[in-house]
Amino acid sequence: MFTSRRLIIVATAVALVSGCVSQTPNPYDNQGQAQQQQSSGGMSNTAKYGGIGVLAGAAAGALIDHKNHGKGALIGGALAGLAGAGYGYYADQQEKKLRESMANTGVQVQRQGDQIKLIMPGSITFATNSDAIASSFYQPLNNLANSLKEFSQNQIEIVGYTDSTGSRQLNMDLSQRRAQSVANYLTSQGVSGANLSARGAGPDNPVASNADVNGRAQNRRVEVNLKAIPGQNYGQPQGQPQVQPYPPQGQPQYQQQGQPQYQQQGQPQYQQGQQYGQPVQQYP
Repeated sequence: MFTSRRLIIVATAVALVSGCVSQTPNPYDNQGQAQQQQSSGGMSNTAKYGGIGVLAGAAAGALIDHKNHGKGALIGGALAGLAGAGYGYYADQQEKKLRESMANTGVQVQRQGDQIKLIMPGSITFATNSDAIASSFYQPLNNLANSLKEFSQNQIEIVGYTDSTGSRQLNMDLSQRRAQSVANYLTSQGVSGANLSARGAGPDNPVASNADVNGRAQNRRVEVNLKAIPGQNYGQPQGQPQVQPYPPQGQPQYQQQGQPQYQQQGQPQYQQGQQYGQPVQQYP
């Protein structure tokens, strides 16, 4: 179990890492600042993901290092915290660029936690009962394609929606074709299809009432959801020091199993009770 001293050390590490992350200069703080503060209680996304990563990493590190819970918690917390901050910073940059490129196009850019959502209304996307891309939709799609090629480490989910007019099956089929049309156009512009998916949701999840014309117009839309790729290493923000692996590469590793055994690549290992001059040679 953690002693009080170790708990204090871990808490201090959380505060230090989160504080350092929150002070990292972000050239995109002025864009959409109010919306981000509302969704995260005034805390930047970079600091939020870094702090969460520290806590999760500290717990994992403590479990891994049974001999020294405190050391394991500090190491795990530092590594996971900086990795989380890396994705938060990455998403901040992408969100800023998208807001700039989608300005005055009719496309809404929303940030919902770790997800960026683009809402493309039916007024600019497709004609009635059609899955052919409207002329007014090409410019937003071109801007989106450029962004997705620059920021290529996303899961991309394209979802088509309709209003409730007509049969459900008709709307499900139409929304699927529209989502697929968007996906096909993006890949034709050079966006990788490796992490891209398209689906139709028909009249599900309406954002307004289908009882009037304006509400139905809002429900006819295409949404593009951008998320982190599970297991993806987003690295560190440009200009920030890289996290060094533990133990550092090229340094000796120590194993605590009864008596310490010194191991170094390319060097013989000596065991207790072994006569000198008869080394036990082990190769990695």
